Amino acid sequence: MKNTTITIKDLALEVGMSISTVSRALSNHHHISESTKAKVNEAAQKLGYRYNALAAALRNSKSNTIGLIVPRVSMFFHAAVITSIQNTLHKYGYNVIICQSNESPELEKEMLNLLHASRVEGIIVSCSIKTEDFSHFSDSVNDGVPVIFYDRVPSNHPSHKIKGDEYTGAYLATSHLIEQGCKNIAHIGGPLTSIQYKERFEGYKAALKKNSIPFIEEIVLFHELTNENALNSCEKLFNGAIVPDAIFASNDTTALAVIQFAKKRHIAIPDHLKVVGYSNDNRTEISNPTLTSVEQFPHEMGEQAANLMMDIIKQKIVPGRNFISLTTPVELIKRNSSSN
Repeated sequence: MKNTTITIKDLALEVGMSISTVSRALSNHHHISESTKAKVNEAAQKLGYRYNALAAALRNSKSNTIGLIVPRVSMFFHAAVITSIQNTLHKYGYNVIICQSNESPELEKEMLNLLHASRVEGIIVSCSIKTEDFSHFSDSVNDGVPVIFYDRVPSNHPSHKIKGDEYTGAYLATSHLIEQGCKNIAHIGGPLTSIQYKERFEGYKAALKKNSIPFIEEIVLFHELTNENALNSCEKLFNGAIVPDAIFASNDTTALAVIQFAKKRHIAIPDHLKVVGYSNDNRTEISNPTLTSVEQFPHEMGEQAANLMMDIIKQKIVPGRNFISLTTPVELIKRNSSSN
């Protein structure tokens, strides 16, 4: 038989179950036993039936699908969050559609429209670094689609948010460098339009102030945290009047670029320059020297985002009334780039 001739009714007759049970089994609904799912899927494969999730969503106004928008899937932190969200939602019988904005607010809006067209029941998003207008997400909520922001969250937009303890992470990183005897601690941060980089900057300044170390504006730089930008910043810092003895970078890509630059300049790490990054991605343990970094616990953030979304969908939280704000912990992981 051709796939197009087989209907869900045919499949239900084949396994001797109701159409609704078969539909739930095909959509991996958590109320359906694993043995029933296996029996239905085996029959579907035998008959050549292909389940159309979008068609089911149009029929039932329930897609069992959550949309996820991230800046880039290639970023270690977001890849880890995606894995955690997908694994957690799967336990509830939900699937995930993953989109990336490529740091473009315009593409972010396009992806949002795509997810609406796919009838997702909720949207989890980490905004592009350039997003400053969040009204398009308000439109989603007004249409009955809940939105949860994680990591890169809006500062003045009423919404559900899950973020890391950015201030504490930066404070710990900078305090550690001070404890190592550093005085001229440079900071390479991301755009201050993003609340996460703003809070890391505040944590950096607070640690300096706490230890009576002057804030030196000339050794603080902000830009999109790419490898190329980081190398350009290093040129400015090490050709300036005040040469840093330490650098706290707001991501690991930047910190690793600092190490790369130092090697070319024959600057010994950690003897003459100490470096701390942020995110604790999988390159930190294999770099030479290994990189001290702030652990963000992305798996915990992803799990919290998925569980919160399920609470909203199951109406354990009143939509649009009680906005939830959660903060995940951070931890400084000390390695060779900052101490012998």
